[in-house]
Amino acid sequence: MTDQIQPIESIVSQDKEQQKEDEVLLDPAQEDYKKGRELLSKGDLAQAAMLLHNAMCGFEEQGDEQGVANCADRLGDVCVDKEEYQMAMEHFQRAYDICEKEHDIFSMVSLQKKKAGIYKRMGEQDKALALLLDIFDHYSQLRDPKGTVEILEVISEVYLEMGENGKAADALKTISGIHANFSHTRLAEEFEEKAKAAEQG
Repeated sequence: MTDQIQPIESIVSQDKEQQKEDEVLLDPAQEDYKKGRELLSKGDLAQAAMLLHNAMCGFEEQGDEQGVANCADRLGDVCVDKEEYQMAMEHFQRAYDICEKEHDIFSMVSLQKKKAGIYKRMGEQDKALALLLDIFDHYSQLRDPKGTVEILEVISEVYLEMGENGKAADALKTISGIHANFSHTRLAEEFEEKAKAAEQG
């Protein structure tokens, strides 16, 4: 006979996979988190906040730190949309602390960007700038030109808001140089023009 009998281990592992899927479906915290995210994307902030809070409590009971971090991150987004900046900061910081413990660098950078955005909105440009310069260092070390360009644009905006036109122009010239290195001639020229405009105030 050529038909092979399936080894018992593979049947057991398939059962385990199915069990995992069932657990996710039966996990009310996971379900609340999913629904909360959907409502947040639709702009239903009150309902989203309630579901995300419930999900966070569920994840806390389970000892699921990643689940808690995800909820804290989304609750921070809800608070930003509601312009409750202090509370947003607390949620983002909680998520950040968990990510730091897990050495999840990319999530940490994402959260730092959100916190910098809040500082900008609150008019605390110096604090925003400190975070943005840290993120700039991170992208430079990774040799990530796309990330570097994006963060330098925000840095130049903050410098302009602070009246530091020369520093804003330097950031824009750096962007121009990065584009020139990649033969993005049109973009290089565009940022060179922006740099000149910044210098002239």
